[in-house]
Amino acid sequence: MKISDILSTDVIAVNMGVADKDDSIKKIINLAANSKKILDLDKVSQTIFEREKLVSTGVGKGFAIPHSKTDAISDIVAAFAITKEPIDFDSIDGEPVRFIFLLVGKENLLNTHIKLLSRISRLMNKDEFRDKLLEAKSSEEVLNFFKEEEKNYFDI
Repeated sequence: MKISDILSTDVIAVNMGVADKDDSIKKIINLAANSKKILDLDKVSQTIFEREKLVSTGVGKGFAIPHSKTDAISDIVAAFAITKEPIDFDSIDGEPVRFIFLLVGKENLLNTHIKLLSRISRLMNKDEFRDKLLEAKSSEEVLNFFKEEEKNYFDI
């Protein structure tokens, strides 16, 4: 499964204004609700915040990937946001975050969930890709950047 298959322009935000880490997670969950795949928004939110309490999903290089698994969705849910300003996300490298990729998988699709997390991390670890994303002016541009990068990066 490609990352660009689970993203669409209605779940991508460019220059998202956020106050802090919790606000950014709430806003990206609400953005993900545009996918119409969330059956219980409160349950999804609860699982994301519970996962975040275990260890920060701020994985470094200005990137965070809040994620969870729940059956409160009808299919894999994703959303991607570039924040207007860097925010403290308790990242493992201590650096602020500008890129947030939310991924919510179904309980019975663990293998797919892990593969997607790995692909997202590999793409987002590329300095050139993150630089390109920062230049994006629209959700359409962001989605196209993901599609282009996947063509170059994965044998799918």
